[in-house]
Amino acid sequence: MTALAGQVLHLDWRGLARLVEETVGQVDALIVDAPYSERTHAGHDEAAESMTAAVRGADYRSRVVRPGGGTGPRRSISYNPWSDEDVGRFVAAWVPLTSGWFVSITDHVLARSWEAHLASAGLYVFAPIACVEPGSRCRLVGDGPAQWSTFAVVARPRNAAWIKRRASRRKARGASCALPGAYVAHERGKDVPGGKPIELMESIVDDYSEPGDLVCDPCCGAGTTLLAAQLLGRRWVGSDMDRDHAALARERLRRLPAAPRRGTLALPWPEEP
Repeated sequence: MTALAGQVLHLDWRGLARLVEETVGQVDALIVDAPYSERTHAGHDEAAESMTAAVRGADYRSRVVRPGGGTGPRRSISYNPWSDEDVGRFVAAWVPLTSGWFVSITDHVLARSWEAHLASAGLYVFAPIACVEPGSRCRLVGDGPAQWSTFAVVARPRNAAWIKRRASRRKARGASCALPGAYVAHERGKDVPGGKPIELMESIVDDYSEPGDLVCDPCCGAGTTLLAAQLLGRRWVGSDMDRDHAALARERLRRLPAAPRRGTLALPWPEEP
């Protein structure tokens, strides 16, 4: 039951799904920040090109400050956007392998796809929850509002026994059964393009899993969800199709203190060259 826990694998989500099915059968909670829609990817990459051009044209002694903090060129997204069909394939593969909460962090375009496919798979789907990172994005052309939010689409089993057991476990650790309607994180993700703050992921992991649960992230990027799971006493498994992202996640988890505490926001990072 524990052989798969504690691993970050260089696999795409299909490969990890096959491995979960062959080894542990199911995970307790799935929390994923999968690729967003073509619209979001295009907007990000256009902004990245503009920012990079600005940096290259600047005096070498000064560096352009990116919206939301940080300096230098904005990184382009190295993986393809997802479509409604991609969401459908992911949901079809992973719902049977997930015994509890299913949480997808996504953009406003694909939120509808996640809702529809999760409902079709038989889960009870809640209205999307805003995950707000103030100042995280800026509309560089200055012609309208920015978007500081992504959206968590959350679903659970309709099984009455599961619902009763979940309530009992939360009450036993003094946690409310009612969950918040939004998350606001004031720190920034700094791992890979689209990476999420540990503050945000700790809150989500704590609300949608219980201590000892096996939390799975099949698109783990630099491993922030897995770090949050480790900080909160969950077991975890993750994978990423990008070899460098998977290696970065392993290194961050390796550098985590042996007895971390929740709220440890200054997480370890590999030395920069």
